[in-house]
Amino acid sequence: MYYPQKKQSIWTILGILALIVIAVWLFVALKSVLTPFVTAAVLAYILNPLTHKLAQKMSRGKAAMLVMLFAFAIIIVLMMIVIPMLINQTQNLIAKIPQLFQWANNTAVPFINRIFHTQYSLDAGTFNQLWGEHNQAVQAALKKLAPSLLKQSGGIMAFVVNLMLLPFLLYYFLLDWQRWIDNIYTLIPLKFKPTVKRIAGNLDEVLGEFLRGQLSVMLIMGVVYGTGLMLTGLDNGFAIGMIAGLLVFVPYLGAFTGLLLATFAALLQFHSIGGLLAVWAVFMVGQFLESFIITPKIVGEKIGLSPLAVIFALTAFGELLGFVGMLLALPLAAMCVVLFREAVAKYHASDWYLNKE
Repeated sequence: MYYPQKKQSIWTILGILALIVIAVWLFVALKSVLTPFVTAAVLAYILNPLTHKLAQKMSRGKAAMLVMLFAFAIIIVLMMIVIPMLINQTQNLIAKIPQLFQWANNTAVPFINRIFHTQYSLDAGTFNQLWGEHNQAVQAALKKLAPSLLKQSGGIMAFVVNLMLLPFLLYYFLLDWQRWIDNIYTLIPLKFKPTVKRIAGNLDEVLGEFLRGQLSVMLIMGVVYGTGLMLTGLDNGFAIGMIAGLLVFVPYLGAFTGLLLATFAALLQFHSIGGLLAVWAVFMVGQFLESFIITPKIVGEKIGLSPLAVIFALTAFGELLGFVGMLLALPLAAMCVVLFREAVAKYHASDWYLNKE
């Protein structure tokens, strides 16, 4: 009786592995179609606790509708604030590039020559010639880009359709989230339910704390950077700060990107070391607050995702699945951490580790 059972268990494992391979293949093949569904699912997971609390005072449908409208109201307000400022800042940056060259030629280069005892110089005539040629090249490229965009109208239409689908998908995910979880739980064999419930609880704790905490950190750091840059007098500083804040889910990318944009903007606007130092001070203070106070306080130390693991997960899943992979990278990485902890605990409790016969 032992060998047939062993053979049956092997075929069961092989069948499960085959289903996983097929599921992964389908996921990769349909990644462009799945983009709005995955986006809605991630948002629904983050917003489900709020929906659950509201559902205790009203129907689940009304609660899901209110949460969906609240989420998209925040997104629309942020877009209405940040995008016009960013466009304006880009236009100002392009218009002031000749002024930046003059500042570098009259202030920065002489300062470097005094410090390092060099004799560098910039040729204004050559720069103006290159800048004129560059402008002509950009205009020619834009003229060629319009027909190309028309040819790509199918992709643009798909993006618009996905964007319009997102609110409806989010609503139905929020509406049926708990029912789907309950239905899945009923399919689990009785002898495995305690183990699955414990592991699922750990997964939910890690994922929930990480995703909701990271979202809070992004918004807080956007306000911190934006307010700080506004206080320095930097034009459109709030837009640059919000961009830096929204990118903090990748370690150091948000601070680096915001610092780079703010440095260029400060050089073009202030033409002085004092204004530049004020901008740098904002990012130094912001990075300190994020690393030592805000992120440890909100996200916590028990997640187990190091900056290196976050960067690798975003890069690897982004390369494999594009935007869908970026959305799923951190949740899947957090799940791997929980499963790894579970495997290590099983190993430490095993007879082989304890040297038992």
